[in-house]
Amino acid sequence: MAVASDKLETLKDLFGTQDVSLEKDALRVGARRYPILDDVIILLEPVQYTAEVRHRLSLRGAQALPMLKEFAEDVQFTFGSEWTEYDRILPEHEAEFAKYFDLVDLKSLEGKRVCDLGCGIGRWSYFLKGKCRERILVDFSDAIFTAQRNLGDSDDCLFFMGDLKRLPFRDGFADFLFSLGVLHHLPTPCLEETRRLKRYSDHLLIFLYYALDNRPFYFRWLLQAVTAVRLAVSRIRSHGFRKVFSIAVTAFVYLPLIWLGMVLDQVAHKGSAVPLYDFYHDKSFSRIEQDVYDRFFTRIEQRVTRAEIMRLTDTFKEVQVSDNLPYWHFTCNA
Repeated sequence: MAVASDKLETLKDLFGTQDVSLEKDALRVGARRYPILDDVIILLEPVQYTAEVRHRLSLRGAQALPMLKEFAEDVQFTFGSEWTEYDRILPEHEAEFAKYFDLVDLKSLEGKRVCDLGCGIGRWSYFLKGKCRERILVDFSDAIFTAQRNLGDSDDCLFFMGDLKRLPFRDGFADFLFSLGVLHHLPTPCLEETRRLKRYSDHLLIFLYYALDNRPFYFRWLLQAVTAVRLAVSRIRSHGFRKVFSIAVTAFVYLPLIWLGMVLDQVAHKGSAVPLYDFYHDKSFSRIEQDVYDRFFTRIEQRVTRAEIMRLTDTFKEVQVSDNLPYWHFTCNA
């Protein structure tokens, strides 16, 4: 169905212009026409369209055009595939939501517009229902269609398929913006991208992979081995291979380490000395499997230290890094 007409005023404010109108299957903003598919507004440039979008818009040949600079098509493919395969919002996601938002006063979001940048299936926005005025969900992959199915019955949501580096929204369009597990997969420096997000909101919540800077040295040795495997298997796009690989690594690598951590924790309270134990000891098999897919099939991965994050004070008045898992998630306030 098309985007509801009662969202028109919100859309005008998002784009910063009164020259916005809804057509049967598109949104027109000035001279630009953005297609709408399943209540999702497609903001991408045609050369960035996924195969699914091209097919549904009956486009041919777009895939032969040169890609835009600083756009990773393989990362777009991986996340679209990941969130099509792992499309359910799980009960355990609520506990993870609480961990990510431990630095955020949720009551302060009442009456505010919140943007979920790189929303995936909308698993974090799902738990903001009733806690803010509007939820703006953005993803550059086919995952946005899954997010729309998961949250589409809420009348406070708008869904956009867009590249966070090329959003056509006005400056300061969001009162609060969060991007969890996204910026470190971009082909550009993730901390610079964090600084750029100040353009859209003065209040940010970000999660970036940590450089294991608060862990023993052997964690970093293990990471080097994992990275070598990741760079090799991430080239393989076979759905069957990815599924079997994710199940196998969950069963034969992750679970044995988690069980070892449980034993050490019971015997000597040393579970944290075992890689993977801290974050995954209370996770289901399917939840771990999804993370394995995420971990091994994304070519680009950046990692940062806590000290590097604190240097964001050159752009923001306040930067606060949580001491709690997952490492590192932090807030930035301008």
